[in-house]
Amino acid sequence: MAEATMATSGWQRRYTLIALCFLAVFICYIDRVNISVAIIPMAKEYGWNPEQQGRVLSAFFVGYILTQFLGGRLADRFGGKLVLGLGVVTWSIFTMVTPIAAGVGFITLLLARIGMGLGEGFTFPAIYSLIGRWIPAAERSRAVSMNFSGIPAGTLFALGLTPLIAVQLGWQWVFYIFGSFGLIWFGFWMMKVTSWPHQHPSISADELQLIRQGTDAEQVVVKLPPLSKLLSNKPLWAIIVSHFCNNWALYVLLSWMPTYVNKALHVDFASVGFFTMIPNIASLMFLGVAGWTTDMLIKRGINRTTIRKLMQSVGFGAVVIALASVGYVHSAIGAIAVMTVGNCIGAFAMGGYGSNHLDIAPRHAGTLMGITNTAATIPGIIGVYVSGLILEATGSWILVFQVAAGVVLFGLVFYVLFASTEKQFD
Repeated sequence: MAEATMATSGWQRRYTLIALCFLAVFICYIDRVNISVAIIPMAKEYGWNPEQQGRVLSAFFVGYILTQFLGGRLADRFGGKLVLGLGVVTWSIFTMVTPIAAGVGFITLLLARIGMGLGEGFTFPAIYSLIGRWIPAAERSRAVSMNFSGIPAGTLFALGLTPLIAVQLGWQWVFYIFGSFGLIWFGFWMMKVTSWPHQHPSISADELQLIRQGTDAEQVVVKLPPLSKLLSNKPLWAIIVSHFCNNWALYVLLSWMPTYVNKALHVDFASVGFFTMIPNIASLMFLGVAGWTTDMLIKRGINRTTIRKLMQSVGFGAVVIALASVGYVHSAIGAIAVMTVGNCIGAFAMGGYGSNHLDIAPRHAGTLMGITNTAATIPGIIGVYVSGLILEATGSWILVFQVAAGVVLFGLVFYVLFASTEKQFD
């Protein structure tokens, strides 16, 4: 694949694609994270213990895991536009019916959370497939980082706004308001985006040539490599393991951080959002830096595998240190400071495993993301629930965080040993 070398000026159609993909991830995470704060008044109203809260938080991931591979395969084969659009509409509807489901009963709420997960499962595989078609190789680390910045941005928005809405209007309105955002987004998405660059009615000839130089933009995937070949590939397993380990820490923190700040650090409920926002601000700022730094090093001709492993080591190393130490810090300001530094440096992992799918199989990037994100969803089911069991049995937040640190450390070692950027699959 040739690197893109042409210069283009003005607003490019691929920028619109990335901006709307960012907003999809943003909405994905405001709808995913809001319950981690809303569950505090919900648990009080319905009398849920920590084990039941863990079931509510983890039920989402049961649905989420089921549509990853399917979403990637459909996006690679038929285009990511409709796949992502369908996913956003599905999860938005289930978000809006969450209060009704909770009022009907606990099992109904779990089913609604599973349905929401089914919709969100299409998100990242479809986006990776679109990046493989639309974004030249020299810009992909920035594109991936931009999309992943929707995670802290959405988390930040949800953590800040959810307590205010819950206090002023009632926790039910969190789901009604946030769920409506996805339906608005869908209208813009259908008007502004195409699955392949050559289908776009207003793309310039210069931009289309630039994309063609740096991607397999117009090649439709017909045949997927055999699953046995995929699952026997060590570089792919390096991404799978890293994604799993990263998400163990991510999902435990997303789900339990508000409760930790409220119960362990004794921050009042109205201020929970403010304290938990700070590490996400750090992630939002540094993901862009990480993407730019990675692409700059690639353009300088440094070996791409070396760059990916360096970014991974820096990012995961910082996360391990932060998680291993934060439980021993007993002030809210000190604990948040530790997590903030960890998030700043941890962002560089997006220049490691986070962009690696597009190196080893650009035409199958959606499918590979579906495979790795399937594995990476397991911590959302197991890690979140196990954390609830640890808290129920021992009350130890230190143990919750140190288990997460050990998982991330394993991911770092495995990636350094087996990762590659050589193309593995056509």
